[in-house]
Amino acid sequence: MSNLTHDITAETSLRRRPLEWWERRKLESNGCRSLDWSSVRLCDATDLDSVRNVEFAGAVSLGIVRKELGSVIADARIENSVVGDYACIRGIGIHIKNCIVGRNARITDVSLIEFEAEAQCGVGTEVDVLDETGSRAVTIYPGLSAQTALLMAREPRWNERHLRPIIEEHVDRLTPRHVIGDGAVIENCGELRNVCVGNEVKVSGARRLSNGMIINNAAPGRCLAFVGNGVDAENFIIEDGRADSGAIIRNCYIGQGASLEKGFSAHDSLFFANCSLENGEACAMFAGPYTVSMHKSSLLIGCQTSFMNAGSGTNQSNHMYKLGPVHWGILERGVKTSSASYLMLGAKIGAFSLLMGQHKTHPDSSQFPFSYLFGDEKGATVVVPGVMLRSCGLMRDEQKWPTRDRRLKRRLPMHDRIVFDVLNPLTVDKMLSASEVIETLLGRPADDDRYLRYRGMKFTRASLERARHLYELAIYKYLSTRMENGGFQTGVDLARPDEWVDIAGLPMTRTYLRRAMEAESIEAMERIFSEAMENYPELERKWISARFPSRWHRPTEVIADYAREFDRMIEEDRTRYLEDLAAQNEMLGL
Repeated sequence: MSNLTHDITAETSLRRRPLEWWERRKLESNGCRSLDWSSVRLCDATDLDSVRNVEFAGAVSLGIVRKELGSVIADARIENSVVGDYACIRGIGIHIKNCIVGRNARITDVSLIEFEAEAQCGVGTEVDVLDETGSRAVTIYPGLSAQTALLMAREPRWNERHLRPIIEEHVDRLTPRHVIGDGAVIENCGELRNVCVGNEVKVSGARRLSNGMIINNAAPGRCLAFVGNGVDAENFIIEDGRADSGAIIRNCYIGQGASLEKGFSAHDSLFFANCSLENGEACAMFAGPYTVSMHKSSLLIGCQTSFMNAGSGTNQSNHMYKLGPVHWGILERGVKTSSASYLMLGAKIGAFSLLMGQHKTHPDSSQFPFSYLFGDEKGATVVVPGVMLRSCGLMRDEQKWPTRDRRLKRRLPMHDRIVFDVLNPLTVDKMLSASEVIETLLGRPADDDRYLRYRGMKFTRASLERARHLYELAIYKYLSTRMENGGFQTGVDLARPDEWVDIAGLPMTRTYLRRAMEAESIEAMERIFSEAMENYPELERKWISARFPSRWHRPTEVIADYAREFDRMIEEDRTRYLEDLAAQNEMLGL
């Protein structure tokens, strides 16, 4: 058998030819049938005993089929299809229609795999993200990056006037082949209608899949893409991601390393690199990299996130019973929500903040990163600025995210550009601005209830005084880490630092953003995003020199002292946490 295996596998593409009369007789004796045997093609290396109880309809072409090599075609109906070498198709009632089945593909116990002539297989589907009424639709296609998708959603006028013609031309070039890829496995499934399955992708136990693509970009043997038991999906693209255990998907893009499972349901939502969502629900959500929701009763709706962690029962509201679900909001990088938190949209929550309680006054805390936000008994937002900076968990998050990148070691082109820095030009710039606001607020008298109010939020004087010190420590900590890369540069226009924006996990300057928005092709836009990622360290150094006024230009030794105080604060928090944990374990011991 080893010699036979070598001889046959050396043939990469044997000629397909019409049947000889005796081959037709042999197939009929094996229980096969066809209304027109002249439309059936096979190759010389096919073992006819490996083809049994098959109904052929229309033009059908068979590659090498040999049982001793694991290739069998049995108990199936094959219509207007091409079957690659060493493919296996078996299971009572299988119907393969208008399809190319790749080399070494395995299709067992599937009710139907069918492609319609003009099926786009999810390519060009419009996802009504953020605003459920469709005013911010994102067109999905293979290779969609979080950065391009965010621009589509956040800049609808630009999208309509500039990008849409470019997208339409790009999508026209991506017309999918109706293929079950080489080495793909499809088993124990219901219907797959107009669903392309990529090379080496496994689909196991899916209930129903319609109008979609499951794409594998990884190196051979390193496939990430997977669709599992009970999944029901329609109008979707899953690219190097996974859906499993009863996930329900409508009008969604699931990106590289992203996972939806354990009954999670989503419609009109986008999920990018390394998102992990279970049990809950997403509607019109833009889930940027590392968005996580693990609990039942969590509703993520009409919001933009990245590096988010949603607590159990997290809830958002985008419908005020007036003009429909038109409200949406932004949870900036690293926001966490506590159990049973509620946020009435629109709202904008500052980076690396913790949201607790009910918030019904549309807060905008983006000027105050690293804060605790409490909802009081009337739904107003009480802000404790900067207090998250004391948490040892914040630095732990920064270290763990890169190690949990599921895209690593897969040798695939990474679509989403991600900078993991907690202290970056965006968060530091916000702290610099917040420090000025805090000085102004501390110069005011408090209201009768002892709160200071700013933009609909409430602050205590003590929390502002503490935040002033915490922000100062964090800023100097940031400078101390960047001093190692050359420190303040000279000859930079100090009056005009470039503004930075966070584009779905990628901090970049507005100069690069404008260049991306002026690009005349998708490829050119993606190259600009990649260039911004590559030049991030140098752009950051230039920004530091231009942004920081002279009062921050302290001697290196002084900056190092502040940084050490910041580190001591983190270490003290860690020590207290471990001591509390030890005490709890002792209390709970036998």
